[in-house]
Amino acid sequence: MSGDTAVRGRVMTHGERSTDDSGTHIARVYNALLGGKDNYESDRAIADEFTAVAPEFTALAWDNRQFLMRASRFLAGEAGISQFLDFGACLPVGDSTHEVVQRLNRNASVVYIGMDPLVLAHGRALLADNDMTHIVDVNWLAPQNVLNDAAVCKYIDFEQPVAFCHVGTLMHVPDEYDPWDIMRELIDASAPGSYFAFAHLLDPGPGHELAELAARVQDVYLNSPMASGWFRPIDRITEMLPGLDLVEPGVVPLADWWPDGPRLKPVAPVQRLLVGAVGRKP
Repeated sequence: MSGDTAVRGRVMTHGERSTDDSGTHIARVYNALLGGKDNYESDRAIADEFTAVAPEFTALAWDNRQFLMRASRFLAGEAGISQFLDFGACLPVGDSTHEVVQRLNRNASVVYIGMDPLVLAHGRALLADNDMTHIVDVNWLAPQNVLNDAAVCKYIDFEQPVAFCHVGTLMHVPDEYDPWDIMRELIDASAPGSYFAFAHLLDPGPGHELAELAARVQDVYLNSPMASGWFRPIDRITEMLPGLDLVEPGVVPLADWWPDGPRLKPVAPVQRLLVGAVGRKP
């Protein structure tokens, strides 16, 4: 994910620039949670705070990653999409979007959007030999920056259907920067037949059995150096998908969105706090 220089310190998204590469960063925290090696001690300390509140928080991080992979496989395969715009370029652990997509269609074009120097450098090194996959430095908080960026438009034809992947990104954007409008602009500008893969932290509401857990996890997000991570009610989450026809089963916990096989153990409570969907623009 990336951030606007005007909101640095409030929007600590996956690709925000950092002047101190040793400082805590959300992309590296998730890398630590996933068992990756591209992180620092400060990132691992925040990851430990999450697992202290919810020991199964690593499962939630994997849900986010695996949902993106399953959605990408569906979009490249069943939906026949050949252009992918993945917001929130991160440090890879396991498969990445382009690997999943290009197994099904070697000619699919994938563009990652990111701003963090470490993520950009890592991505460019990994993608140096892949002519169909690119990582671009763009501030996506203003959608027109993406839609009009010369590098993005070189590889993505917005007149044709595109898969927009906003998985675990907008939950790091505060209300005053209007994440609803960010999605609305992208949906309005997309061609009919485009798809949106989306995931967000869920506020289950007062009195719900998960309300206290959600509040404790959000406290870790907001009181850490990242200073971001907002849980929102289900109605506010669905409002980020205006006019889309949602693929069944709609907005559900990520672990329940077309899992790869039978579930052998119950979903942990914290895993029910990250929901997502895939929607098609008619």
